[in-house]
Amino acid sequence: MNRYKLLTPGPLTTTDAVKKQMLEDRCTWDDEYKSITQQIRKELVRIAGTTEDKYTAVLMQGSGSFVVESVLTSVVADEDMLLIIANGAYGERMAQMAKIIGLQHEVYNVPYNEYPTLQHVEELLKDQNFTHIAIVHCETTTGILNPIAEIGNIAKKYNATFIVDAMSSFGGVEMNIEELQIDYLISSANKCIQGVPGFGFVIANKEKLLDTKGTARSVSLDLYDQWRVIDVDGKWRFTSPTHVVAAFAEALKELAEEGGVKARTARYAANNAYIRQRLAKVNMHAYIDEAKQSPIISTFLFPNAEFNFQDFYENMKKTGFVLYPGKLTDVDTFRIGNIGDVSIEDLSVLCDAIDQYMGVNV
Repeated sequence: MNRYKLLTPGPLTTTDAVKKQMLEDRCTWDDEYKSITQQIRKELVRIAGTTEDKYTAVLMQGSGSFVVESVLTSVVADEDMLLIIANGAYGERMAQMAKIIGLQHEVYNVPYNEYPTLQHVEELLKDQNFTHIAIVHCETTTGILNPIAEIGNIAKKYNATFIVDAMSSFGGVEMNIEELQIDYLISSANKCIQGVPGFGFVIANKEKLLDTKGTARSVSLDLYDQWRVIDVDGKWRFTSPTHVVAAFAEALKELAEEGGVKARTARYAANNAYIRQRLAKVNMHAYIDEAKQSPIISTFLFPNAEFNFQDFYENMKKTGFVLYPGKLTDVDTFRIGNIGDVSIEDLSVLCDAIDQYMGVNV
């Protein structure tokens, strides 16, 4: 039984059935376990709206950031030039990775509550020799959902490889990787698929991936070599998180049973709208405009100067909910995620508790 409902963008609240899969020990060399890996890979490609002749799924040990760094260090060669579009902490983290790896790159910084200007993106590609573009789809810093379709079209026009960090959106927002012109889509087990932390994955354009052989600057993060080995029979290069993999396979089944990504998107959107509407009534307003808002997580401005987030957090935790602190530097905020095994009924209990808290403390 869950002690708390995690209202975060991952790790998140999982079902008992997903947790139960982690009670069994599995051998990485066993054919049954390797077949689980292969089935996961097939299903991820299908969810991305494409086929295995064009795209392949590569699973990689570690957190989502490990997998982002795997892509950057493995697919951007020394002679290449990377444009990073950043309007949040995770875009900025990609820039930090690019600097440490030693990639030739430029960062187009955008205010956290704004979209990148498409005209400026096109001007950058037109005027400079960018071979790759990278952006975060759902920036959980704020909850903004970036316009990747339009940016993908620009990338295609200028023959640039398009890298999308879809960590907090894949499985929870409908998308077709081919139509979006995405060459490398990155996500994680503990986000909208509703598994547990321990590995991430890349859904990669096979033609592009084949050209990256020998590019990686790391052994453990070598995306090409990881794919080359795992593609044979499902055996990972290094020790895989067996319990997490089994839980993820169950989470994929639950996604299908819910009605697929379309149904999950609808549930998440209803959750998100409900939270925003209820909190607005107690002077807790969203930082991101509704038109730019993802159905994953919302950032809220402090309702007044006296508001103490730590006190608020502890009170909500006593009610059974774990919230998320803000990640902005210019204004005071906190965040509420609405993905995972969370219903409107759960959120009604939370919002009633917030109403009571604000009534006492305003």
